Amino acid sequence: MTLSTLPLGTQAASGTIELSQITDTHLFADTEGDLLGVPTWHSCRAVVNAMKEELAGCDAILATGDLSQDQSPASYRHFVSMMAELTPPVFWLPGNHDEAPVMQAELDGAGIHQAKHLLGEHWQVLLLDSQAQGETCGRLSEQQLVMVDEAVVAYPHHHLLVAVHHQAVPVGCAWLDQHNLRNADELAVRLNQHNATRVVLCGHVHQGFDEVQNGIRYLASPSTCIQFKPLSDDFALDHTAPGWRQLSLHPDGRLSTRVWRLPPDAFVPDFSARGY
Repeated sequence: MTLSTLPLGTQAASGTIELSQITDTHLFADTEGDLLGVPTWHSCRAVVNAMKEELAGCDAILATGDLSQDQSPASYRHFVSMMAELTPPVFWLPGNHDEAPVMQAELDGAGIHQAKHLLGEHWQVLLLDSQAQGETCGRLSEQQLVMVDEAVVAYPHHHLLVAVHHQAVPVGCAWLDQHNLRNADELAVRLNQHNATRVVLCGHVHQGFDEVQNGIRYLASPSTCIQFKPLSDDFALDHTAPGWRQLSLHPDGRLSTRVWRLPPDAFVPDFSARGY
């Protein structure tokens, strides 16, 4: 069995698990480094400060990839330093911009847990690695797909949230959707064999998204830095502010969620940029 399971408790008397998602921080070794006009350390710093005010009762934080922009050890240390200010445990997966061995070494060294299967009384959370080396798109290896099979078979009555970096369904942006999860159909086949609630949570697209397809709920979340304009065929930045997502996993399988953002016009990007 490839699952490395860690118990996931809840602080809520109702049995509801409270999660926060932070994604696509794109940090540099240089704290003044910017991505398309947004200084990513400063925007992430502002998001973390805002999260501190909203994290009462949170049970875990999911960091869903692209934590670094320059793949430097220092960029991951910046992330670790900010996460240390938040009380809940942090769990992570890599994105296409991350250097996975460097990422794992730095996060392991800081004591951030590398568990990829979290098990509560009513829910299980599976963090999958969709990084395809040298590519912007994503792909789940056979080992990652086996983890899904094992989770579905071992805990058939637990509701299931799968966290993955790349989007598993189109979000309506042609230029972004060409960099999707290439074998998302193989993931969907496995999830469709599960009888309890199924949710897929991703980063990568730098925008909020919430849609149900074939009984599976797909969510995407804003970045802590630049935002991509929804429903845009060509590359375009958005005016919406950086943010993060809160999720409440209820014992009966319901999931309620909210996207939180910084104040409007916080960290305005360079709209003259023509590519990412």
